[in-house]
Amino acid sequence: MAAVLWHLPRTGRQLMAPSPSPVLPLSLPSSFLTRLFSWVLAALLIGAGLSGCSASGAGLNTFQSPDGRYAFLYPTGWNRVAVSDGPQVVFHDLINSDETLSLVISDVNDTNSLENLGSAVAVGEKLGRIVIAPEGSGRQAELVEAIEREDGGHTFYDLEYAVHLADRDRHELATVVVDRGRLYTLAASTNEARWPKVSDLFHNVITSFTLQI
Repeated sequence: MAAVLWHLPRTGRQLMAPSPSPVLPLSLPSSFLTRLFSWVLAALLIGAGLSGCSASGAGLNTFQSPDGRYAFLYPTGWNRVAVSDGPQVVFHDLINSDETLSLVISDVNDTNSLENLGSAVAVGEKLGRIVIAPEGSGRQAELVEAIEREDGGHTFYDLEYAVHLADRDRHELATVVVDRGRLYTLAASTNEARWPKVSDLFHNVITSFTLQI
């Protein structure tokens, strides 16, 4: 597994990449932005052995799609919940009620690859501006870290955000990957106070996402 890691400066300083990054095209499919926006809203409202995806780690269970196309790990004790017109899959922590894990699947052009959409930094910044904290939302999203990694013949972008709301701060960790005309976004969310305690767990969860077939 290869990874390119960019540590980004905190708010108030210009985000920099090692080299000029391609800009995420403005002509993203409307269904892609709509469903990703639904994912963000769902996560916030809820808060108000498999190859390459083994559940051997303590405190983690395996979820596999009914068609066997993808799988990932989720924390033990979290329950799956239904969200209408939102993410494909949502898990919710019953004890810490503002912690969620969600998977959004969006259709993209069959010829698109993740690299076509831009670098990890470019995609992360674009999603932060348009999806996580669009103008008028009352939220601010800071892209803390962007990682490009290769796993199982696929390119993944792992994105970390600090999200500032009017009454609280949150932390979002997401991974995105494109496969055969579908863009998968697996994201974990918690409040800022809990982030130091769950950051390692959340990293294990999002990097467990595996395309099976």
